[in-house]
Amino acid sequence: MAAFRSLYWIFFFGLLFKIGSCADPFADFQLDFSYITASPLGVPQQVIAVNGKFPGPVINVTTNYNVVVNVKNKLDENLLVTWSGIQMRRASWQDGVLGTNCPIPPKWNWTYQFQVKDQIGSFFYFPSLNMQRASGGFGSLVIMNRNIIPTPFNTPDGDIVIMIGDWYTQNHTALRKALDSGKELGMPDGVLINGKGPYRYNTSLVPDGIVHETINVDPGKTYRIRVHNVGVSTSLNFRIQNHNLLLAETEGYYTTQQNYTSLDIHVGQSYSFLVTMDQNASSDYYIVASARFVNESLWQRVTGVAVLHYSNSKGKAAGPLPDSPNDFYDKSYSLNQAMSIRQNVSASGARPNPQGSFRYGSINVTDVYILKSLPPVTINGKLRATYNGISFVNPDTPIRLADAYKVKGDYKLDFPSKPLNRPAIVDKSLINATYKGFIEIILQNNDTVVQTFHVDGYSFFVVGMGYGDWTENNRGSYNKWDAISRSTVQVFAGGWTAVYISLDNVGAWNLRTDNLDRWYLGQETYMRIINPEDSSNKTELPVPDNALFCGALSHMQKPQKASSATALHIRLLYMMLVTVPTLIFLLN
Repeated sequence: MAAFRSLYWIFFFGLLFKIGSCADPFADFQLDFSYITASPLGVPQQVIAVNGKFPGPVINVTTNYNVVVNVKNKLDENLLVTWSGIQMRRASWQDGVLGTNCPIPPKWNWTYQFQVKDQIGSFFYFPSLNMQRASGGFGSLVIMNRNIIPTPFNTPDGDIVIMIGDWYTQNHTALRKALDSGKELGMPDGVLINGKGPYRYNTSLVPDGIVHETINVDPGKTYRIRVHNVGVSTSLNFRIQNHNLLLAETEGYYTTQQNYTSLDIHVGQSYSFLVTMDQNASSDYYIVASARFVNESLWQRVTGVAVLHYSNSKGKAAGPLPDSPNDFYDKSYSLNQAMSIRQNVSASGARPNPQGSFRYGSINVTDVYILKSLPPVTINGKLRATYNGISFVNPDTPIRLADAYKVKGDYKLDFPSKPLNRPAIVDKSLINATYKGFIEIILQNNDTVVQTFHVDGYSFFVVGMGYGDWTENNRGSYNKWDAISRSTVQVFAGGWTAVYISLDNVGAWNLRTDNLDRWYLGQETYMRIINPEDSSNKTELPVPDNALFCGALSHMQKPQKASSATALHIRLLYMMLVTVPTLIFLLN
């Protein structure tokens, strides 16, 4: 009998290897989150590093890869990592926000397992809890095309990642204490580029001794430059002195290719440009990320400056920075720029069929939601931010985990589809969305700051944008042919943005502002999407074997042993889930 069992397991794992080798490849990563001391703006402070680096390492994968990431929490507080723009098809369990996952306690690890199904492009990861991103912990996530799918441009000579963002010399714990005490965060202390402070372009604005970023290039070559705004709350204008930015892709979708001298990149957004090194290299060139939609004369120090260095450069960068857009009296400039970003409908994305083959403009809308944001208000003595007068608090038990174990009263399915005429409240209200529905969301921003709106699990079509209060008449101006599809969009102060979403991904998905202060204060909710006809996990994977338990299910959580939840274990469990039906079929 023992001999038979040995032969069985040899056969079983041999079959797993054979089937697994024919399936989509696996890519394994280890990410350790810890504190280090750094001085990006000349002031020593505690930042969150990933594998000892700030920013964290780039994760490079290819379309359809199975990604296994073992996260080790070496912080002194709970941690979750989310993957901005990754759709987590059928697997909201892996999304890394409090509505989907129990947090990873200090000194614990947890292994994420997800497939980057039918996706390409530029994304990033970051810690999602308690404003931790304001202290770092972020890194780029790049999904390359499969070789069989052509890109709509020649292969670049190199790939460069640039992470920009406003920065405070206080860490995230101090910033959230300020918000907890009812204060606004105020003006940031600067802007970082790849975790470094500004080049000393101005001796009165930039103190001596700050380390700046240098991007090394060769003359005549074209580089794909991926830019992510990973900051707290400030919209930034990105530009490279004397160089055109040929926009090629944003958040997983190829755009119509057009040149910009500069582009406004809002919090949480990602773009990739093709930039040709076609200048004479008489000196180095400035790379600039400067604050927008503020009093720029008062916010001069909120400017990030790096150096573009040609290998044949004849001198250092000097002189004034290239100008930011001169549009103080023209509110339409940035809005028109945003709406000029269109989808390349003839290009193939992650799949062979053209991006424009999904005729979103001819689909009937099944539900309409108007999400209105206002300046923060005091609710029960605390400063809170709202959508439709509701400031969200996360359920004690993650939403789909509560569903799976029949936890009652964990949340409510009563989020209003439009603003209500009542005082603001704190609640656990979710959107009860319909699987296979096609919804329109109008984001009405009556706050005083530009906000960005993000949806996990999906991309959406940005069909319209304007100033003033949205009315049904604005639908006449919607772009129903080549609107860009993305997961993060700006909503200008005193304005609106309209998006379409096709609800084909079952799970619980976070809708939020990406402005960290407003998010921390409760400006978010979730869409709960279930398929009542699915009883065999075709449209949603089951609860992961390594799921953490909290809230009403805390009693189910066992102490974590040092050897548990390794990437290899998770990979084998995942392969078993996929291949056991095949094994049973073959044995029969």
